Amino acid sequence: MKKIGVTFLAACLGGAVAVGSYKLIENKYQDGMSFEEKQKVHFTNNPMPAVNSSTGDLDFTQAAAAVTPAVVHIKTTYNNPGTSGGRDQMQDMFEDFFGGGGRRSRGPAMGSGSGVIISTDGYIVTNNHVVDKADKIDVILPDKRSLVAKVIGRDANTDLALIKIEGSGYPIVKLGNSDDVRIGEWVLAVGYPFALNTTVTAGIVSAKGRQIGILDNAEPAENGEPQARTAIESFIQTDAAINRGNSGGALVNTRGELIGVNAAIASQSGNYEGYGFAIPINLAKKVLDDFKSFGSVRRGFIGVNFTGLDAEQAKRFGVNEINGLYVNGVVPGGGAAQAGLKEGDIIIKVEGKQIYDPSDLQERIGRLGPGDKVNLTYLRDGKEYGKTVTLKGEDSIKSNDTRTASVVTKNLGASFAPVSDVLKKKYNIGSGVIVTSVQQGGYFDQIEVAQGTVITTVNGQSVNKTQDIETAITSSKNNMVTISGFTPDGGSMKYQFPIRR
Repeated sequence: MKKIGVTFLAACLGGAVAVGSYKLIENKYQDGMSFEEKQKVHFTNNPMPAVNSSTGDLDFTQAAAAVTPAVVHIKTTYNNPGTSGGRDQMQDMFEDFFGGGGRRSRGPAMGSGSGVIISTDGYIVTNNHVVDKADKIDVILPDKRSLVAKVIGRDANTDLALIKIEGSGYPIVKLGNSDDVRIGEWVLAVGYPFALNTTVTAGIVSAKGRQIGILDNAEPAENGEPQARTAIESFIQTDAAINRGNSGGALVNTRGELIGVNAAIASQSGNYEGYGFAIPINLAKKVLDDFKSFGSVRRGFIGVNFTGLDAEQAKRFGVNEINGLYVNGVVPGGGAAQAGLKEGDIIIKVEGKQIYDPSDLQERIGRLGPGDKVNLTYLRDGKEYGKTVTLKGEDSIKSNDTRTASVVTKNLGASFAPVSDVLKKKYNIGSGVIVTSVQQGGYFDQIEVAQGTVITTVNGQSVNKTQDIETAITSSKNNMVTISGFTPDGGSMKYQFPIRR
C-alpha cells in the first residue's frame, strides 16, 4: 500500500483574481465584543438576501452568493526565502511538484492562499502556514482592490492566523456551529486554488475529529531543547475538491455559515485526490478572539500525557477498556494532579460526552483558557470517578515538565506509564512501567528498546512512574544506566548504556 502524504494547501503565486462588488454596511460595535457577538449585531441588522432556487435543498446558489464576496485571495512575499519557515516547508514543496523551483533564485519568493473576512472592520481568518514569516501580506478582494494586511496573531498549534486590513463595511461570512455538523451533510469549499478566481466546490462531510499528524511535529527551540507537543488536531474531513491555494479558505454549510477553515489535503501528488481537512470553527472562535484581545492564544492545560486506546493498546497496557485515553503521566502541580488524577487512569468522558479518540478531548480543551473548569470522567481499577479540573496556563506546565523532559524525554527518547495489575500478574512483578512510545534518534531507539517493553528496575531501583526513572538516572555516579525488565513478547531483558545529564 502506498503511503498517502498529508500536505498544507498554500500555493505558488499566479493567476487572476475574482471580480465582485461590495455593499458597504456600517455597524455599531461595542468595545470588547467577541467576533461572534459582532456577527450577531451585523446579521440582525443585515439579513442575507434570498436567492431564487429551482433545485430545492440541494441547490447551493444561495450559500455561494452569500459567501464568495467575503473570501479573499492572500499573496505573501518573502524577502529572504532561505529563512522563511512557511515558504520552505510549504511553498517550495509545491513548486517541486509543479516545476516552479527555478523561481527561488530570482528575487523575493512569493506564495498564495485564501482567507475569510469575519468582521466588517476587516479582520480575516486564514492559516498560520499561509502567512508565517511573510515579509509582506497582500489581500486581494473579489472587486480587485488590493490592500496590505498586518498580522494580529498566529498559532502553529492550531494552524490559525488572524490578519487585518484597514477600512470598514466589508461583507462577512457568518460563523456557524461545527458541533452541529453531521457526517454526510453537504458542504461547500470556497477559496483560490492555483490562484484562480474565487472557486466554489461541493461535497459532503466524510468524518469529524480527524487527527492526521500534520501539526504534531514539534521542532527544537533555538536552545535545542524539545518543545511540548501541544498541537490540536480535530479536523473536519470533506470530499469537496480543494487544492493548493485553498489554505485559509472557507468550508461552509448549505446555509452559507462558516463551519471550518480549510487547511490540508491527503495526497500523493500535492493535488486533490479525494479528501481535504478543515479546522472546526468552534475551535477557531476561541483562538481568534484571543488573537484580537491579547495578540496570542491563552490556552488552558489539564496537565496530563495520554495515549488513545484501541484493542491493541488496551492489550499492551493490560486493560479492558478500548475507548478513552490512557494517562501516561501527570504533571506535578497541574490541574489534573490537583484534582487527584494519577498515571494509569483512563479518561472516558469530557463534560459528560464519551471520548473515543484524543481529538475528542483536545478540541474541547482547546476552546478553554487558564482558570476555566472542565468535568472529566475516568476509570481507576475498574471503577468510575468524576472530577472537576481547573485548567492551568502554559507557563506552569512548562516549568513543571522541564526537568523531566531534559533527561527522560530528550535523551532516552521515550514515554512511560505504570504497568497494570494484569501485567503485574502476568510477569509476577510488584512494580514497573511500560514504554508507551519511542522517539527516533533517542537512546531507546538506538539500542532497540521497543514500545511495549516493561521496565521493572533502573540502576537497581524499582520504578512505578516516570519520576522514578528520573530519580534513578540522576543518582547514577558514572552516567551509566542499567535497565531490566521484559520485552513485548515476554522475554527477559537487561540493557546498559551511557547517558548525558
